[in-house]
Amino acid sequence: MRWELSKEQELFTTSLREWLTDRAGVQAVRGWLDAGDLSSFERLFVGEGWAGVGFDEELGGQGGGLLELALTARELGRAAVPSAGWLQSAIVVPALTDEPTLAVAASESGEVTALAVQADRIPAAVTSVDDRTERLFGQIPCVLGAARARQFLVPITDGESISLWLVDGADPGVRIHPRSLLDRSRDVADVVLDDVTARRLELDAAATINEIAARAGVLVAADALGASERMLQLAVDYSKQREQFGRPIGSFQAVKHAAAQMLVTVESSLSIVFYAAQSAEEGLPERATHAAVAKAQVTGAGAALADSALTLHGAIGYTWEHDLHLFYKRAKLDRVLFGTPTAWNERIADALPLIPASA
Repeated sequence: MRWELSKEQELFTTSLREWLTDRAGVQAVRGWLDAGDLSSFERLFVGEGWAGVGFDEELGGQGGGLLELALTARELGRAAVPSAGWLQSAIVVPALTDEPTLAVAASESGEVTALAVQADRIPAAVTSVDDRTERLFGQIPCVLGAARARQFLVPITDGESISLWLVDGADPGVRIHPRSLLDRSRDVADVVLDDVTARRLELDAAATINEIAARAGVLVAADALGASERMLQLAVDYSKQREQFGRPIGSFQAVKHAAAQMLVTVESSLSIVFYAAQSAEEGLPERATHAAVAKAQVTGAGAALADSALTLHGAIGYTWEHDLHLFYKRAKLDRVLFGTPTAWNERIADALPLIPASA
């Protein structure tokens, strides 16, 4: 079954893709990445109104839900633009239902509230931070987009208890130590909390973190889908141009089979991602499992597709000058961002009964 978008969703996708082509083409992206400038695109994205799509109007957005956010993530991955701040804003929404000021700031001015968890793990409460009378001490490594975050959402575990705390990034006790990534379109940093004032959020922290994890799984999978689509396009275009033995390599059966398998991966990934997004949007009981399937299957397949695309390009695919490396690195990071396929598959196994229920 192939997922079909509505006319409004198709129009949004087309409009966003055209805007990204015009304002954030490959040369612009290369310029931002070479300069280490991850904020210019984010300001442009917010300033021209795209960052509000998928967020409730009550929270300063333009309406829509997780499916529209997934459509956005797909296009951001397809363009390989800096998007760590946008992703953080999109996943923390369940924690900000009673914090409308922060949600509005994210949509209207791009002020990011970042989930302070290790970026290569499924979002969960951290054990490396202590709460001492509403003051936090500890360190969280590799937090996505931490360098530009205005606030941090810190999940803490204390025995069987889980709580969520809001920290002002301007507090003098907050220290940020950036780390380098192979994929330069996203960034992480270690966050050190040294006697930091914090405010505990009055909500069901465990349920909220589970919702955040599901959103992260769906949106990273959508990003990987976009990167995969772009790599397929690059590989097909190149196979029509490169010649061997006087013929385009695209005419060789082995190349046709490889490209066909890449197409199957993209088409199946599209349906998986959007079904998982719609499931979460509708609050279906199995939405967490659907999100886990999307993250495990789509990002794992996207990383494998990246290797196939590199093989079809041959030696030129390894060069800095060719655009393929932008999407190759994007797909490889998506595979591990917010949890590896193995970790998400274990979550799927935990959710499925080993013994069928008796009649």
